[in-house]
Amino acid sequence: MPELKLLHADHGPAVLAFELANRAYFAAAVSDRGDAFFDRFRERLSATLAQQDAGINAFYVLIAEDGSILGRFNLYDVEDGTAELGYRVAQHIAGRGVATATVRELCRLAVARHGLRTLRAAAAHDNDASRKVLAKAGFVPVGPAGPDDLGGKTGTWYRLDLVPQP
Repeated sequence: MPELKLLHADHGPAVLAFELANRAYFAAAVSDRGDAFFDRFRERLSATLAQQDAGINAFYVLIAEDGSILGRFNLYDVEDGTAELGYRVAQHIAGRGVATATVRELCRLAVARHGLRTLRAAAAHDNDASRKVLAKAGFVPVGPAGPDDLGGKTGTWYRLDLVPQP
């Protein structure tokens, strides 16, 4: 059974392998991270972990029983009870409900561990899979997302209220 865990430095090699193995698959739906991401991965991982330690972001990895990474599920810009959700799953498990189940689990963690009340997420118009995951997880469309939000693409912002607002 896969397990969702907070990103740790020890996950670095498995995360890099995940990103490399799925690079072309991801680039078909979202902007490619570029060669610099891979060339400077250790530095980027250190910066990512520093942001997590500062409480700015929370980065999670979905780990298979064999230790490989099946997906990344992240909370960005954690502030004032809100955050932005981002996620990606390996091509070989896409379409099996794993992303939806893990987004739902992360929503529970967002409340319990991070004290969040609201999550936002953007999905490109041509990213049907991501839009379906968000809808199944309870997110509702709230407005347009522009190229600056989606790496050059247009789409929709979604919102999920995790707990009733006061």
